[in-house]
Amino acid sequence: MPGRLWRLPLAGAVALLLGVGFGRYVFTPLITPLVEAGWFTAEQTARLGAINLLGYLLGAAGANRYAGWLGPRRAIASCLVALVISLAACAWPWGMVGYGFWRLIAGAAAATLTIVVTPAIMARMPEARRPAASATIFTGIGVGTMGVSLIVPWLADVGVAATWLATAVVGAILAWVSWVGVWRYLPAEAAAGDEPVAHASAATTPWLIIGLVLVAYGLSSAGYVPHSLYWVDYIARELDRGSQAGNHYWLLLGFGGVIGPLLGGVAARGVGFAWALVAAFVLMTLATALPLAFVGPVGLSLSSLIVGAMVPAIITLTAGTVHALSPAARQRQIWGWATLSFATTQAIGGFAMARLYVVADSYATTIAVGAAILLVATICALFGAIGARLSRAGA
Repeated sequence: MPGRLWRLPLAGAVALLLGVGFGRYVFTPLITPLVEAGWFTAEQTARLGAINLLGYLLGAAGANRYAGWLGPRRAIASCLVALVISLAACAWPWGMVGYGFWRLIAGAAAATLTIVVTPAIMARMPEARRPAASATIFTGIGVGTMGVSLIVPWLADVGVAATWLATAVVGAILAWVSWVGVWRYLPAEAAAGDEPVAHASAATTPWLIIGLVLVAYGLSSAGYVPHSLYWVDYIARELDRGSQAGNHYWLLLGFGGVIGPLLGGVAARGVGFAWALVAAFVLMTLATALPLAFVGPVGLSLSSLIVGAMVPAIITLTAGTVHALSPAARQRQIWGWATLSFATTQAIGGFAMARLYVVADSYATTIAVGAAILLVATICALFGAIGARLSRAGA
């Protein structure tokens, strides 16, 4: 069994590939075809994107309780099935209510997988293998985003319904692959977050520093909303480059997601988690703002690649920073707060950005606001890193 444990992180990567890459991000390159086919207006697709983020928030808030009720294996299985059904259901033009329901389900299932899969697998891995296992799991998000960017353009001319059904078929295969690994190598009793939480002394916990990191992490999700929801449609219609160009840049963003966890790990080994996190925020802020000044191929390519890479890098580096700052008894609890902060700010940012788009009638405005939010997040991360260094010096 120990020699085959590498299959468990791969199963986790496939779960996130389906949950986040397909369940969440398949909608982004489909916005333009949905509008052009007359299924929804651009304003309605913006609201549907926000509803998906609301589902992610609901899933993040209830994931640990859900896994405790069903156990991790059944929770993972139910989310995999729900995602496949939601993909297939979107092949029919239900209208805003019906479509919104299925996008809500997809978001909730994606968040639940993100929260339940990772700690359950990491608890099973030997300590020496955990860094590589973590990078493997989160790489699934970028691979899924790349897969979506390849499938959608290929099927776009066939029709919206055919595209959704094709992603559902691929999703069913991915769900089966993930489930085989989870069922064989994850014990039924290895529930996520079921360990008793001891009470660490408040005096030994740098709550202010941790709070700054959590605020920065939460704000990063709001700053990422324009790229995660509107990037393809912004390039295709607002910049008038066409759907093919939009999907090309979405592919670059997905490729960034594949290399991001590795880059974050290399940076953390060089300068430490906290300062690597600051560097990631600086790069993401600049890359988000880049299209405001440069909308040529180089500017759009760099923005796609760097933003795509920094999102999973920030997730990895925030987890490492929280681990370094928190007492062992509090680490799982504080990481849960971080995830909830991320999901809450993302949902609020999604609805706010959708409203902003309606008012401004411009995706460029949402990109500018996203960059401003990321600037604030960068400042919070910087003060957190300075506080962490002073705290270590004082100890």
